[in-house]
Amino acid sequence: MRKSLVILMAAGPLLAADTEPTPKQVAFFESKVRPILANNCYQCHSEKEQKSRGGLHLDTREGVLHGGESGPAVVPGKPGASLLLKAVRHLDKKLRMPQKQPKLPPSQITILENWIKMGAPDPRKRELPSLITRDIDIEKGREFWAFQPVNKPAIPKARGTWARTDLDRLVQARHKEKGLLPAKDSPPATLLRRMHFDLTGLPPTPEQIQAFLTDHGKNSGAAVEKAVDRLLDSSHFGERWGRHWLDVARYAESTGMERNCTYTQAWRYRDYVIRSFNEDKPFDQFIREQVAGDLLAAENTEKQAEHLVATGFLALGPKSLNSRDVLQFRADVVDEQIDTIGRAFLGMTIGCARCHDHKFDPIPTADYYALTGIFMSTKLLILGNVASYIERPLPVSGALEKKVKEAAANLKVLEKELAGLKSEEKKLRGQNSAGAVAVKSLPGIVVDDPAADKAGDWTDSTSNKPYLGKGYIHDGDTSKGVKFVTFKPRQ
Repeated sequence: MRKSLVILMAAGPLLAADTEPTPKQVAFFESKVRPILANNCYQCHSEKEQKSRGGLHLDTREGVLHGGESGPAVVPGKPGASLLLKAVRHLDKKLRMPQKQPKLPPSQITILENWIKMGAPDPRKRELPSLITRDIDIEKGREFWAFQPVNKPAIPKARGTWARTDLDRLVQARHKEKGLLPAKDSPPATLLRRMHFDLTGLPPTPEQIQAFLTDHGKNSGAAVEKAVDRLLDSSHFGERWGRHWLDVARYAESTGMERNCTYTQAWRYRDYVIRSFNEDKPFDQFIREQVAGDLLAAENTEKQAEHLVATGFLALGPKSLNSRDVLQFRADVVDEQIDTIGRAFLGMTIGCARCHDHKFDPIPTADYYALTGIFMSTKLLILGNVASYIERPLPVSGALEKKVKEAAANLKVLEKELAGLKSEEKKLRGQNSAGAVAVKSLPGIVVDDPAADKAGDWTDSTSNKPYLGKGYIHDGDTSKGVKFVTFKPRQ
């Protein structure tokens, strides 16, 4: 993810050789770095396969840091001093890697460089043979508490007066178990301020504070309910909470990566998310629209357009548009979509199962590629010199449809006029058959007609070559007499 990459690169001190990487760093290594090393380096530099050209092993953390005959392959935090980066950039003929294959794509070299900059976090360790050969128990993984059905717990009896709801009573019971006491109620003004920041991200105005204090003095419960309803009805509620979802959906207005192309219609998805929060849209419907909105039935064209915009969830995110390998390109796009869906809707890193059965969550590789088969049918990008997005017009109806048709007809007329003007321009400029503009000497002095005081024999231009249109004067390339123009400053 583009944002998570920025966070990783700025995250604290560089890793020492024995420092354990964070979960985010592990995810970056497993999804980005390990595939590059496995696909391009292990065939010659693998301790497990007993291949050590130049004494170098790249399939363990220790092997990367220790290096081979030429020294450490990676110096954490120092890309310029890391032999691995010099090798993949082909800066040294003796060290160039891979030797018998084309140079790595720029996107993969950038990934390795960013990995080294963040301290080369690497979760791989030398494992005991018994651990290397063990199988991953998928069924046992499904017994983890997070995958169990949600059950309604027994509600304990309340003690005292502060517990008013079932949630309060559950918290109170745990307080008693841990020997904790509840905090005192906040002053009314502080409570209002917290509600405002929680629900809209904005502070209350002095008038809102005074009104709340007045209502609170009459009936505290009713005052709180009234304030909460007002904040939930505010358009700022969707703006505040929609931002959280936009972070999950890796919202950005460009692709990032090597070619940072603009998502010109990204704002439509942003507004869709804000409206969904403000309309209190059911979350299951929110999910369906973003994953399969183009396949959902709609009662009118407005809803159909909304469903299509929702699928921007799949189109957003970092995309490498420079790939030349069609199959690799499609697989990488689908992998990014599956990984985002797993994180957004399941809180799981499904992308790990692209290369192996998931080591922590019950996701076998077979399930990953079953999902891949589904998302391969999604048409998103057209591969070319630089990949481009497939654009689909949004449906319109009624008066708006009429306006769209009229605008399209007017556009055709203007395009035809523009083509004619361009053709005339080429003729006036004296374009030759080879397409190059012929260079002609100007007729002496040529200036914009200043509509000011002029003296001498000046001639008004009437589409004279090689300049176009009217509004110019020239001296005819003559030297007789005195000619001058007095320009008046613009007001």
